[in-house]
Amino acid sequence: MTENDAETRQPPTPFHDLDTYLALPRVGGLTLSRDGRRLVTSVATLNQDKTKYVTALWEIDPAGAGPARRLTRSAKGESGAAFLPDGSLLFCSARPDPDSTDDDELPMLWLLPPGGGEARVVAKRPGGVGGVVVARERGTVLASSSTFPSSSDEASEESTRKERKEKKVSAILHESYPVRYWDSDIGPDSPRLFAGALTDDDDPLGGPVVELRDLTPDAGRALQRADYDISPDGGTVVTTWNTPARGGYRQALMALDTGTGDRRMLAESPTAEYGAPRISPDGRSVAAIRERDTASDDPGDRTLVVISLEDGTVRELAAGWDRWPASTPQWTPDSSAVIVVADENGRAPIFRVSVPSGEVTRLTADDFAYSDVCVSPDGRHLYAMRTSYLEPMTPVRLAADIADQESAPLRGPAPSLNLPGRLDEIETQTADGVRVRGWLALPEDASATNPAPFLLWIHGGPLSSWNSWSWRWNPWLMVAQGYAVLLPDPALSTGYGLDFIRRGWGAWGQEPFTDLMAITDATVARHDIDENRTAAMGGSFGGYMANWVAGHTDRFDAIVTHASLWALDQFGPTTDASWYWMREMTPEMAAANSPHLSVDAIETPMLVIHGDKDYRVPIGEALRLWFELACRAKDDDGGMPHKFLYFPDENHWILTPQNAKVWYQTVLAFLAHHVLGKDWETPPLLS
Repeated sequence: MTENDAETRQPPTPFHDLDTYLALPRVGGLTLSRDGRRLVTSVATLNQDKTKYVTALWEIDPAGAGPARRLTRSAKGESGAAFLPDGSLLFCSARPDPDSTDDDELPMLWLLPPGGGEARVVAKRPGGVGGVVVARERGTVLASSSTFPSSSDEASEESTRKERKEKKVSAILHESYPVRYWDSDIGPDSPRLFAGALTDDDDPLGGPVVELRDLTPDAGRALQRADYDISPDGGTVVTTWNTPARGGYRQALMALDTGTGDRRMLAESPTAEYGAPRISPDGRSVAAIRERDTASDDPGDRTLVVISLEDGTVRELAAGWDRWPASTPQWTPDSSAVIVVADENGRAPIFRVSVPSGEVTRLTADDFAYSDVCVSPDGRHLYAMRTSYLEPMTPVRLAADIADQESAPLRGPAPSLNLPGRLDEIETQTADGVRVRGWLALPEDASATNPAPFLLWIHGGPLSSWNSWSWRWNPWLMVAQGYAVLLPDPALSTGYGLDFIRRGWGAWGQEPFTDLMAITDATVARHDIDENRTAAMGGSFGGYMANWVAGHTDRFDAIVTHASLWALDQFGPTTDASWYWMREMTPEMAAANSPHLSVDAIETPMLVIHGDKDYRVPIGEALRLWFELACRAKDDDGGMPHKFLYFPDENHWILTPQNAKVWYQTVLAFLAHHVLGKDWETPPLLS
């Protein structure tokens, strides 16, 4: 083999080479046309210089016969697909408008005709346009746009933005809490809802446009992170609405008249919040998810409800169903049932819930997690995205009324992947008799004569489950390097009933920890696992658990902690939504469960990773952890086995492709050094 042959040789799988892995197309989201004949998804791919992902819209044949075809292409990308009744496709994009000289890069609303051709701009706002929803029958367009409180019209909005930009003013005056969310500052502008329809007059130079009217000029912060829907006739909007509460806000549901702008409170409670509203096809009801407040000793509850649009009567569906609806409800065309996804036993099946009786029917009985459910106009089929640790997002079709079926894959825009190993399901019983299960990804050649080094990977949340493919947290990259990766669901995980969540509530360092150790014990006892070469890692709450593990056992050779909680008394008041966490995180809970109190017991080498723009788990957690590790360094010169990988411009997740590459390079180098006994190799771009 020549040197040239070696350079061009393809890796055995995409997971054996980080550049190949990062270049894989990533599919997500589904939108179905009114007639059920067109299904649209988005595909994210690397741009030309491989520094960011750009999304394009693709069409999938709902019948599964024809191949997927690309609809849009631009350097800025497209998102937010929505169909008009005539089959025209709306989407949002910051691509340049060929009919304008403006150089603003905010997203505008574009229209692609049903027969194809060139897309054109039909609506724009100084603060951009996003979150588009279309009235199924009338075609009324509902969208969100960030707007300054002082703006009374588009001209005043544009003037304010221009002046702040020219004078380089970035200051924000806050008069309420919160002040930021995930990786973004809240304010100085806030979302408002706008509605309009295509104009009747057909301008020969451009065509009809959507004239957006402000429905919520005095909304203030009520629509921050709003979820909303519009009735089929376009006359009513139902949206989440933030109402002030001690230390934060409470989410209610508001009904808006699109003609007059009048609004009325549809559903609110002093002890619960409402979200994910969807209006029924007959326009009479709203399906939503109600979340009962948590407390220091109570994880609350999440239930599916139906609300009368006429009088606001709230009725709980499927009372006693011990599952948490995890997706926005979807209606059957006759308004007789609601379709919803819920975590269950390391999967996330699709369920059909009868509105008259509340009877729950599980429609899927395979090993997948489902999302983005669309219901066909005739009510016979469902379209959805499915995923598992064997398969990234894949578009599928299934019957709308058959229990425990397997879905049929459609011809999507991304190829199937060759994985570097196999997936087993594993479970054990804890000392108190509770079942704990998880997924175990192993190299194909792991055996008694070739046992694989072991990596415990702890999920975040903590109200979450290892049940779906993740591009950010992908175990197959570790498997390709020879590791067996355990993805367990300890106490606090969803999909096992409310008692399983309650078991770890307010006791993060207790049952979640002992559950993790119990299933680790069961896994390393296997003949194909090397119990003498082990590591643990996790992010967010998983990072909290990694920190707790570091201070409470020395069984692992290395620990990786990403975006982790370290000092709970510090985290609680500084995170972006303190009022939520403080319900559970009392001073007593923090004192009993804070990892920083066990720092003196840490002997295992730790890799600390954090992004500076992480507002959910602020950078102060990592800075304090790093200092407290550093000041306990054993070497006189300050040397220590720990390392700190810091990203100044990333948030809770490491999203940009080349930073993600560096993330994996560093983690793999750290594990190779401490678990496999190899010499430390600094990633090239960090040396």
